[in-house]
Amino acid sequence: MIQQTPVMRICISCRKTYDRKHLLKITKDYKQGIVFQDGMGRSAYICKSKKCYSDSKIKKKLQKALKTFLEPEFIDIFEKELTNLQ
Repeated sequence: MIQQTPVMRICISCRKTYDRKHLLKITKDYKQGIVFQDGMGRSAYICKSKKCYSDSKIKKKLQKALKTFLEPEFIDIFEKELTNLQ
């Protein structure tokens, strides 16, 4: 039986490598816009530690990683999504 290696991704805030299962995926989907945890397109990953998602520069880091402008309402939706995960 072949053992699969875990898919590793880097958190855009702390720049540490984690298994993809332990990260929050934010995707800029070409059809749906910005979606959480699914979709195909340009993606950014954030670890679920409070230090990373409450970073003061997280919006700028997300805009750079997704190569798009994020609306001010996005932060409210982002915070609601984080409370649902915990």
